[in-house]
Amino acid sequence: MAKETPFSAVTRKMLDNWLLTDPEQPASPDTVYRDILDMLSIKMRLTVFTIDGDDPKRWFMKAIRHSGFTSRILNINKIFADAYIGDFKDQRYMEEAVIPRLSQVRDSQQPSMELVKTRLFGVNLGYDRILLPQRNVDRPRWIISTSYAQFLLSPPQRHEKLDVGDEAIVQLLIEGATAKEIAVSLDVSHRTVEHRLERMKERYGARNTVHLVAMLIATHLERSRWNESQ
Repeated sequence: MAKETPFSAVTRKMLDNWLLTDPEQPASPDTVYRDILDMLSIKMRLTVFTIDGDDPKRWFMKAIRHSGFTSRILNINKIFADAYIGDFKDQRYMEEAVIPRLSQVRDSQQPSMELVKTRLFGVNLGYDRILLPQRNVDRPRWIISTSYAQFLLSPPQRHEKLDVGDEAIVQLLIEGATAKEIAVSLDVSHRTVEHRLERMKERYGARNTVHLVAMLIATHLERSRWNESQ
């Protein structure tokens, strides 16, 4: 039996609370989330969308609990300040990753859980998300969104073409191999591997090897996203 994660514990508790609400007497959103606030970890965020009318751009999002997660790439809490969806600075993100699912949940009046892989201001990000609509004999008046951050990766500004040797090193790096282990696997000297890594860091503008790996993974996600769109 798989061990329950902190986010799965939060979603399970919220679903239990949601199921106890009565569609004949529509509840307020805090009825669903108030006893899970202390369960939210630093990488979790809870937002309530107020559904007013048919235009999603006029729906209002209010943060109930900001994420404690910080990044040099994006200030998530500043970006997701309380606002109407139509006033959000990255409308492409809203139109691709938020509005379609909110609309589906509003119309179906059923919860939605998924791993979201998208882009925000050009940065690749992924997060688990559960959406819970108000149980209402009419249309829901609110939807709760609870998310758990998985990754936040900024691709390099320059897209470099790697040769076969660099590609092999990159693959082993992503698999967690050290420079010494890579040298043994490729039957080259440790100095050669270090030299190639330094050259790649310089070309990509990476501060260190960990930053380089993050950039390379982001580049891979970017290519995958492009291929899926074709």
